[in-house]
Formats: sequence, C-alpha cells, structure tokens
Amino acid sequence: MITARLARRLRAAAVVAAVAGFLVAGSSVAVEPATVVVLRATGVVDNVVAGYLAEGIAGAERDGVAAVVIELDTPGGSLDATQRIVTALLEARVPTIVWVAPAGARAASAGTFITLAANLAYMAPGTNIGAASPVDSNGGDIGGTLGDKVRNDAIAKMRAIAQERGRNEAWAVATVAEARSSAANEAVAVGAVDGIASSLEDVFAAASGRTVTVAGAARTLDFSGVAVREDGMNPFQGFLHLLSDPNIAFILFTIGFYGLIFELQSPNFVTGVLGAFAIILALVGFGSLPLNIAGLLLLGLAIVLFALETTVTSHGLLTVGGLVAFVLGASALYTAPGDPMAPLLSVGAPLLAVTTLTTAAFAGFIAWGALRSRRIGTTPYAGAVAVPTGTRGEVRSTLGPIGTVHASGEEWSAKSLDGLPLGRGTAVRVVRIEGLTLVVEPDPSSSSPA
Repeated sequence: MITARLARRLRAAAVVAAVAGFLVAGSSVAVEPATVVVLRATGVVDNVVAGYLAEGIAGAERDGVAAVVIELDTPGGSLDATQRIVTALLEARVPTIVWVAPAGARAASAGTFITLAANLAYMAPGTNIGAASPVDSNGGDIGGTLGDKVRNDAIAKMRAIAQERGRNEAWAVATVAEARSSAANEAVAVGAVDGIASSLEDVFAAASGRTVTVAGAARTLDFSGVAVREDGMNPFQGFLHLLSDPNIAFILFTIGFYGLIFELQSPNFVTGVLGAFAIILALVGFGSLPLNIAGLLLLGLAIVLFALETTVTSHGLLTVGGLVAFVLGASALYTAPGDPMAPLLSVGAPLLAVTTLTTAAFAGFIAWGALRSRRIGTTPYAGAVAVPTGTRGEVRSTLGPIGTVHASGEEWSAKSLDGLPLGRGTAVRVVRIEGLTLVVEPDPSSSSPA
C-alpha cells in the first residue's frame, strides 16, 4: 500500500517537473528579442541589386523576422530590375520599410518606385525623391507613339503602387508625367512618404504602433527591444555590383591598356596577363552599364596609337592623337542608356582629369623611350664614350664575321674589321663603333693566336 502511494507521488512529481520545464522553455523563447533585417541598396539598380533584395526578403520571410528595412540610395536603374524589386515588396509576407539614407542620398527614378512600394517609407534629412520620367538614349523625352506607350505604362505602374500603399496618387503620377522631385520635408508634407528619420532608431520609433497590411492581413508593428541583423551582399554579388560602377569599370579598362602597352614595350608576360585580366573585368562591368560603343572604340583607337608609337617614327604625333582619342572616348563612354528608366551616367570629372594626366605622362614616357632607342640605334659611335677606340678586349663567341667580345667589363656585339673570322679567346682591339656593334681587329701587342 505504502509502495503504491509512493509510486503515484513520484509519477505526479515527474509530471509537475515536466510541465514546469516546458513553461520555463516557453517563457525563454517568448522573451527573445524580435529581429529586423537591414538590406543596403546603393548605386545603380541592376539585376545584381534586384537579386540581392529579392533573396533578402525571401530569407527574412523564412526566418520569421519582425520586418525588413531597405536602406536606399540610388540614381535609378533598369526597368526590369525595378519591377522585380517592386513585385518582391508588394508580395512580401513580412513588413517592409524603405529608408532613403544617409543624408544627401536620393531615391531618383527607379528608386521612387521602390520607395513607394514598401509598407512604410522614411527619408533622412537632406535627401530627395522623384524624377521618375522615362528618357531616351540622349536623356530627352521619348517622342511619338513609343514615348506615349512607355510613359503611360510607367504612370500606370506608379498609380497602382500608390493606390496599393495608400500614398498621394497625384504626386506619384507627377514624378513620372512631369519629372517632379521633392525634398524629404516636402515628400512628407504631400503624403508621399511617412516621415523623417535620421537613424535606424528613429525609423523604429516612428514605425512602432503603425498598422500595415501584410499578405492581406493587418499587422501592428512593435520594435521595442528589437535586434538588428545586417544582411549584406555575398562576395560574388558585391564583386559584380562593384564592377557595374561606371568609374570602377573605366579605371579597370585604363589599367588594362596600360599593362598591355607596357608589355609591348618591355615583354615580361606579367603586365600583359594582368592588363588582359583587368580589361576582361572592365568588359564584364560594361555589360551591365549603358555603354556607348563609339566611346569604347575611341579608347581602343588610343591603345593602337600608343602601341604604334613604339614602332613608327611619328615624332610624337601618334601620342598626341592617342591622347585625344582617350579623352574623347572617356567623355563619351556612357551616353546611351538602353533602358528608359536608367540614369544618365558618365565618368566622373575628377577621375577623367587624373587619368588623362596619368595617360599623358605614360604616353610621353613611351614616346621618349622610342625616340631614344631610335637615336641609339642610328647614331654613329653612340657608344664611343663607354668604349673608346683602342680599347682591348677578348672574343667570347667566334666572329664569323659577327659575334661577341668582352670589352670595358661588358659583352658587346662585334665584327671583324677585314671580315675574316676570329676564334674564341682571341685578343682584339676596338677600331671603331657602328651603332651598338664594335668593329675590332686582332690586338698586335698580344701573343694570343687569331
């Protein structure tokens, strides 16, 4: 009897301990802070950025985070990439917030679509948004039926986004139809964005308590005590996006042709391989940029002219022509965006000035080296100072009649005065110098056999 009661009591104690353990475990999970994922999108909106943001939002959905914050700073980008990002934001099953930051950043053109597509949108002081009008390859309005088609399609997309997110529809349409752009304060005043935020903490404070619609259901946001997790691009995405920077691609191309020209002047394989590798990377970057083929051809012409300077006597004219082609090609390298939403890009003026001066110095060095080598090769007695007439030496390889001799501590190309062969080890005397070739005769004061 006592044993049965004891067993029942032990079983009851075990059940109580198990329930207590589950309660403790449950309470520990409940107090874990919520997580907010921060994604940073800077520069031109291309397929790399679109893939990064879409994958980041999908990963946040799988992890069940409290929200996704996209820190945005862009001059615009590809229409296809923009549409992919907008779709990911509108269909996200997690609250999304776009924060145009830091101060001085912008959400221009494609960035306007992205900002308005989020559940909430905030801007840092000193930022601006708008100017989403499609443009042609010269940066002007697209005319004719095609222009109407592209513009109306962009207006319809903007109106649909504004209606879905409850934003100022008239202002949103004006950014496309009239290229309207607004500073942060004005954007808040007209209802384009939800507020001003100088930091992530300000974003969380402003968004807390707001109710948003996520996957058709209302959700009230609470960011008290949240943990921030920054998900950057993976190394491959970061590298490809870096190459898509117009200045980086131009620098790589310039370094590449420096390497190739130096390889032609002083063959060593290292500079040639590195130069070719740099040019290949530049071409990868050009593939995602609004490249003007005429500008690229002018840069190619500059390479050819600099290379010809080492072989053709032009007295520097080829160098000047190459420098002109280089400046014109760099200035016109990005003037034909193929996408109506893509921004107008160009090589930065400070970078263009630095590379032009560097190229001028490099080309001048090539021209000077080529001219000097031609003078050495054609001036009689060019080595007379180094090897005076009458200098004694010794044949190192048989002169038959051309060979080599050792004189004045160096090996010299040489030939015999009378055209007769002179064997190895024969003592000789320098009679004269023709270019870089010593003309010698057997040394009469030596007993060495000829």
